[in-house]
Amino acid sequence: MSEVLQSLFVLGSTHHDAPLAVRELMALSAEQAAALQKQLHALTQIRECLVLNTCNRVEIYGLATDPQIDHTIRDSLCACNGVSRELLDAHSSWHTNLDVLQHAFEVSSGLDSQMVGETDILGQMKTAYAAARNARCTGTVLNRLFEKSFQAAKSARTKTAITRGQISIGNVAVDLASRIFGHLRDSRVLLLGSGDVAEKTAQALNSRGVADITVSSRTFENAHSLAHSLGGAALEFDDFAAQLKRFDIVISSTAAPAAVLNRRMLAAALKQRPERPFFLIDLALPRNIEPSVDTLENVYLYNLD
Repeated sequence: MSEVLQSLFVLGSTHHDAPLAVRELMALSAEQAAALQKQLHALTQIRECLVLNTCNRVEIYGLATDPQIDHTIRDSLCACNGVSRELLDAHSSWHTNLDVLQHAFEVSSGLDSQMVGETDILGQMKTAYAAARNARCTGTVLNRLFEKSFQAAKSARTKTAITRGQISIGNVAVDLASRIFGHLRDSRVLLLGSGDVAEKTAQALNSRGVADITVSSRTFENAHSLAHSLGGAALEFDDFAAQLKRFDIVISSTAAPAAVLNRRMLAAALKQRPERPFFLIDLALPRNIEPSVDTLENVYLYNLD
């Protein structure tokens, strides 16, 4: 067993190591993460492999026979996301042996999260684990590691108050909007994106009494489905820029590789609503909203950090 533990590793770049501007360079698409996982698992020095890719972390877990495998893994990640080794080395961490066990337990239970106790990461870990296991990239050791980490998370949530308040990105985003706008019942909200983060944000909005919610997604069917469940409306993605003037709050969480909302779009919308502010929350990585919009008067932009 000691030989196996000596070979256990995790390479990670997270909010602890990297600011948002660096994390969005490190981020992988779902297709890139799957391809990297398959590529690493094919190496003779790696017995098992799993890539965890979320809005605040890119982590590669594995079991290796070569104690110098970190150089190969770092080079592979850089080739996949196009960043330099210097940037990765400056904004990443490397754990081995029992430190990997402790790290996985802290991640799954929300202790390692940017918002301590948030509940989203456990689901993301379970999804990554299921994908890696289905791809036959995990084996006895990583299976046991992740299953035990899920048990640790359940124990932490059951026996402690770590999740008191139901912490999630969606709830925090809506609480932030409430602090700025006061009650949100009369606010008109546009959700850009229809994935898990958008759905949880929509549920949080509904719980605060927000009735006017519009969903726009690159896949209109997904936007329509989420909007229907909320009693809201769906908007074609190509049309949302022309309709911006109608909304008070825009919450974006698409998987687009670059900004979908820029300064030009906001400036045009502001001309049609000069007395009303825009409140923007960018929950995406890479970011969906061009950072320069924050310099516009009456525009308030918040991101993951």
